[in-house]
Amino acid sequence: MQWCRADLHIHTPASADYLEPHVTYLDILHKAEQRGIDILAFTDHNTVNGYATMRREIEQLAYLEQLGRAQPEELRTLAEYRRLLDNILVLPGFEFTATFGFHILGIFSPQTTVRQLEHILLGLNIPVEILEQGRSEVGASSDVLTAYRTINQAGGICIAAHVNQAHGVAMRGMDFGGQTRIAYTQDPNLHALEATDLGRKGRNTQRFFDGTKPEYPRRMRCIQGSDAHSLNTVREGRNVRFGVGERVTEFLLEERSFEALLAVFQGNDFSRSRPYNPDDTPLDYVQSARQEGPTVVQSFHESVTRKAGRLYAIVADVCAFANTNGGTVYVGLTADPKKAPVGISDPKATIATLQNEISTLISPTLNVEIDTQETQGKTIIRVQVPLGDERPYAIDNTKIYVRDEADTSIAIRDEIVSMVKQAAGQSKSSSRKGRKIAAEANAPVPADDTGSDVGRSPISEPDTDEPLPSVVEGRVQPPRSGVEIVGIEQRGDTRYYIMRDLRNGNVVKNVTKSSARRLWHYAIKQKESNPVREDSIQWQGDVGLWRRYKKSGTVRYDLVQRDNGTLRVYYGATENGMHGPWQQFLGPEDSN
Repeated sequence: MQWCRADLHIHTPASADYLEPHVTYLDILHKAEQRGIDILAFTDHNTVNGYATMRREIEQLAYLEQLGRAQPEELRTLAEYRRLLDNILVLPGFEFTATFGFHILGIFSPQTTVRQLEHILLGLNIPVEILEQGRSEVGASSDVLTAYRTINQAGGICIAAHVNQAHGVAMRGMDFGGQTRIAYTQDPNLHALEATDLGRKGRNTQRFFDGTKPEYPRRMRCIQGSDAHSLNTVREGRNVRFGVGERVTEFLLEERSFEALLAVFQGNDFSRSRPYNPDDTPLDYVQSARQEGPTVVQSFHESVTRKAGRLYAIVADVCAFANTNGGTVYVGLTADPKKAPVGISDPKATIATLQNEISTLISPTLNVEIDTQETQGKTIIRVQVPLGDERPYAIDNTKIYVRDEADTSIAIRDEIVSMVKQAAGQSKSSSRKGRKIAAEANAPVPADDTGSDVGRSPISEPDTDEPLPSVVEGRVQPPRSGVEIVGIEQRGDTRYYIMRDLRNGNVVKNVTKSSARRLWHYAIKQKESNPVREDSIQWQGDVGLWRRYKKSGTVRYDLVQRDNGTLRVYYGATENGMHGPWQQFLGPEDSN
């Protein structure tokens, strides 16, 4: 395995907006070599003419050499091409402009012919004249989801280009939202998102698509590319346009080949790609995870001993992740990024122990990936858990666990019923949901800050296409994390609460103060002993902040919303669930 530096988004003089039309393809390869690039993808606007021109030049020089008619300068050029192409894997591709102007990268094997690539572009409704000119502006081309499917089915790597900027499918500043944005960034035919903010701390594209947001449950690989339109960086006022190889991604590959690169994009090992920064030490993937701390998709355990139930706690997390949204368990270190990792002294034996416990205790059979990672000079173990296909999963056939933000808890009746219903109607729901998303993805819908669509995690997908009942069209949606008390029943001396989990919309009945899990217990306690006073709320229109506090290293918010004359209280919301107007209440540490 070796780390290879790749710039998978560069333009050539074949793009109409290239800034240096007299640059040669040999110049581009020389610049890539100077910057230590191992893999380079030519992705001109709606054309493959750049790659085709370079290949024709090389073939013509080789033909002259074969005839014995090549001039000394031509032989030197051919030799230089051969030397560079021995050191740099050049991949053919294009930057396709989909309906509404969204940009999508398609990158293919060198074995793919130019004719095949042009056939793909023509099939995506790129006009012949655009195919020749390399312009980014096109007429009525194909929609985003069709482009994803076409590129993937043709054997290519499909990447949504610069998603957080203009022409990106994250649709910053556009009057789109709801299921459309979810479909454009979560589609199974899409391999990765290209972002321009991966080096920024705090809120960035990678953090947004890390699988912790309920409406975006699929974790997405995020990469960066130069989007070079010149050899070197060009500054246009406050804007910076990078040159070849000046913003790249490193990939851990078995070999430097398209097939090895494609395998990384098709896999779920996110530690095998990282943004490259020549001024910093390489990204420590495990330490980066510790900086984020325990979440709905990751947990940390220092020890794997049976003493004090530590081994069982790991297996319980595996079960919970399989029942919720998948996730990663790190073993051999705590979640505190300031504390040195303990490490695992005998990784091979520990992996065997974990494999045996997971296969023995959890039913039905759950396939997990267990491997080792290095961090700060220590070897730790990583357990990657998929979202299970046969939920609910149970330990000893009786104990069903779910993940609730950073905690693993025993599932209660209503959650189990929801999982069973979802599993029973999975194919039916998937069919209806697919039709709904396909229809919405081709038409404008209200922005997701105020619209009526709400994302739902797989565990709670209802057997209906209607929005969750807590959503009122034209009003701000509730936050997408935390809990809401929606009803109270008094039976004798005991109060039974009806709770709504804001992450997935599950409504859970018969919750008592003594039986409630941690966040639910907090909400009930606040309801009983510290009721909301409307005059003490920090209001912004019809939404407000009641309380901000820190629990187990995570900042949480108690939020309030006026709704048809009633006051709805949302307890324990986290930054991951704060969208639209709710984000104005984030503290400095959450809004970097």
